[in-house]
Amino acid sequence: MAVVQLETGDHQPENGFVSPETTSAGLLTRIDGAVLPFLGGFGKYQKQLIVLTWIPAIFIGFSQYSDNFLLAQPNNTCIQPLANVTNHSAGLSSLLDSPKNSSARPASIYANGSYSSHNDTTSMQCRCSEWTFELHTGLVQNVVTKWSLVCDSAWKVHIAKFSLLVGSIFGYLVFGILADWFGRHPVLIISVLFMLVFGLTVAFSVNVPMFSTLRFFEGFCLAGITLSLYVLRIELCLPGWRFSMTMVASFVVLGGQLLMPMVAYLCGDWQVLQAVIICPLLLMLSYIWIFPESLRWLLATQQYCRSKWIMGHIAKKNRVNMELDTDNILTELQKALQKKPKKTCIVKMVGTRNLWKNIVVLCVNSLTGYGIHHCFARSMMDQEAMETTMFHNFYADYYTMAGIAVASCIALCPAVGLMGRRGGLLMFMIITALASLLQLGLLNLLGKYSVHLNIDSSDTLNKNFSVAFSIIGMFSSHAVSNLSIFFCAEITPTVIRGGGLGLVLASAGFGMLTAPIMELHNQKGYFLHHIIFACCTLICIICILLLPETRYQPLPETLADGESYTRQPLLPPRKPGEQRLLLPQSESSRDYTRVHDTPLHEAAATAVAAPGGIHPHDNCRRGGGRARTVLLRLQAFNGDCSHLE
Repeated sequence: MAVVQLETGDHQPENGFVSPETTSAGLLTRIDGAVLPFLGGFGKYQKQLIVLTWIPAIFIGFSQYSDNFLLAQPNNTCIQPLANVTNHSAGLSSLLDSPKNSSARPASIYANGSYSSHNDTTSMQCRCSEWTFELHTGLVQNVVTKWSLVCDSAWKVHIAKFSLLVGSIFGYLVFGILADWFGRHPVLIISVLFMLVFGLTVAFSVNVPMFSTLRFFEGFCLAGITLSLYVLRIELCLPGWRFSMTMVASFVVLGGQLLMPMVAYLCGDWQVLQAVIICPLLLMLSYIWIFPESLRWLLATQQYCRSKWIMGHIAKKNRVNMELDTDNILTELQKALQKKPKKTCIVKMVGTRNLWKNIVVLCVNSLTGYGIHHCFARSMMDQEAMETTMFHNFYADYYTMAGIAVASCIALCPAVGLMGRRGGLLMFMIITALASLLQLGLLNLLGKYSVHLNIDSSDTLNKNFSVAFSIIGMFSSHAVSNLSIFFCAEITPTVIRGGGLGLVLASAGFGMLTAPIMELHNQKGYFLHHIIFACCTLICIICILLLPETRYQPLPETLADGESYTRQPLLPPRKPGEQRLLLPQSESSRDYTRVHDTPLHEAAATAVAAPGGIHPHDNCRRGGGRARTVLLRLQAFNGDCSHLE
């Protein structure tokens, strides 16, 4: 459905809300419709800049999925028990350390030194002074094996996972505001500089607290790079190119995820791997001179002096003759050079009526999408063996997850092309809700009534259905998360796009944060956790219907533009710009043309026409008496009183 753009004239505040500030509707505010076409549209120079935003995406993918290798849980075996262990304990430990038991369970199940059904065995095995580890991630050594983060120290692994995600959440919020206030280009360069400093320092960590602290700042800077590149990419494109260019960047990030095991295998050591991930970002320092500031942001914030120079640079690169200015864009730009810059903070969003609602809905969608994605991944575990993998092989599980993400992005392209942003988001959210509800309800009923249904292998059937629903759920929830972020970038005005996108990305970070939280608590409360997110999917389905459609629509530039993006009614109006009457059809279509035939009208006409009465024409001019009142009331039905003459 198309977007209904209302008139943005001077309106009084309604229902206590403050109307957004309006600006004159000049050519400089019509960036997609006038300015960019004047500069060559989506020309060669813009395409080159888009490619420059794709190249770092592969290194962003490396950093985002590095925890799977740096903090992977190995198989651990005790080779040197504690000296003060009793003979019985020592005998049990030697039994556990025999060759047939050399491959112990992963240390993740020994969080806080306990295991659900083998407390005594685990207690004996954890009384150890020297361990031997076996990694399956291609690395010879990682953080867990370097500092023996098993048994009583296993909780430190989860804290290290927290640090990167929490740093990213704060980075999205802070750098989003800075990008709206100082520009996208300074945020990108500053993030790259500090990413190089903190990222390389992580490789030289001497203990776990230092590693976790530096990972927090690494995540903080990584968020700045991700957000600024995403916003720059969106603001470079014309409406028809925005989604395709963003999806190519998503595929490049997934390419980094797919290449990560190979890079880890070639590096061997976690310190070398960390340095290899960070060092290529040195090439982004050249963006100081190559990459310009966003022209869209400069025009939206009335920085016309800088805009004039960048417009000339773009026109020169696209080989556009600026003298052929039929719309007088340069003339209007010259007149506006004296205006002062006008920047806006995301806080002003709370004074709007529609904009804040749209952003909050998309925040809840991204939070739910990433949160329930972990619930589906957790459902693929082997509950009896307490294995944290589906195929009991690291590479098989890793590439299964990556393959689901790739398939989700591939399916997202035709779905959005056919149904639009809102339709695609609604469809994938409905699929996510159905997969979640069927997994929670149908499987329990299947196990309960397996005897009545004469199902012999109910456990196997239950497991197969659970895996199938989990794959479908991860597939659709990944699409929901990606589309929510992109939807927010389109629906948020340029003046606060960084802050709005930062809110949605931070909400996605909160959703991803639920995974290490559940692992820290030994998966306790998992069923309730899944139920909560399943209820959120139902709420999201209703809220998505409140969103407008932004496909092929120009990006909003000011708060007034963002406020004008409203949902089109399900029933189209009779005329353009005219809403349907609130009365039912039976009430609104009554015929009052024969009202003059009623007895009341005849009595009034007789009283007026009687001798000494009041002439109708005089009544219209001067009026008087009860007859004049009756006539005026009747004229409200029949029209102007001039017909009485």
